[in-house]
Amino acid sequence: MFNKNDENYIYDLVSKNIKKQRKLKKLTQKELAEKMNYSTQFISNIESKNHQTFSLGTLYRIALVLDIDIAKLFEEEK
Repeated sequence: MFNKNDENYIYDLVSKNIKKQRKLKKLTQKELAEKMNYSTQFISNIESKNHQTFSLGTLYRIALVLDIDIAKLFEEEK
């Protein structure tokens, strides 16, 4: 887990939430990728601990496909 002062913290948080929301929707990485016209590898990279950076536009598209408010991707566990 990253320290909140580290910019990687937000990528880690969002990555975990994407994976969580995808699983709640019972979608595989491949299914999510297909719905977004992205590669499965790209989704895998976003969800991995060795994440890559991603744009706000990408997050918006993910939220649309998952049918969730984009804010859910930024929620911290209580």
